[in-house]
Amino acid sequence: KKIPAVPETLKKKKKFAQNMLQKVRRKLIYEKAKHYHKEYRQINFYVSEEPKLAFVIRIRDINGLLRLQQIFNATFVKLNKASINMLRIVEPYIAWGYPNLKSVNELIYKHSYGKINKKRIALTDNALIAPSLGKYRIICMEDLIHEIYAVGKRGMKKKTTHFVEGGDAGNREDQINRLIRRMN
Repeated sequence: KKIPAVPETLKKKKKFAQNMLQKVRRKLIYEKAKHYHKEYRQINFYVSEEPKLAFVIRIRDINGLLRLQQIFNATFVKLNKASINMLRIVEPYIAWGYPNLKSVNELIYKHSYGKINKKRIALTDNALIAPSLGKYRIICMEDLIHEIYAVGKRGMKKKTTHFVEGGDAGNREDQINRLIRRMN
């Protein structure tokens, strides 16, 4: 049997219709993408940032690894996977949390010391900071506070119970600020 021949004009019409349909679909997809982009720009998504800085206070036993030589000594710790695991190991002996800017500010102004010419000197004046930390573009106390708080690349009750159980040990998250004020 011989297949009936399709007229050439019909083939051209069919091809033209397919091309037009493809163009319309492409335009529709482009318009949808444009609409979604505009919609997402209008919506403000807020995803809270993971804390980068922890304040650790020794409340009992010894923790030489965290530079906590005496009871009620404290230090700032840059949070990463290794330091979080280390904090979990020593959690029964420490209280730790995420300090806010006000707490960091108070601690630095009241208790900060620096090694200048191999001597431990209280940082009370910007004139002490500029000569030793000027090479890192830290020339005043506010620069130092910002560097610590932003984790720059250069920087009581029964003591045995966990914080969740009403004690002082463990991760307090934002509640560390209350403990800092109580101890300050």
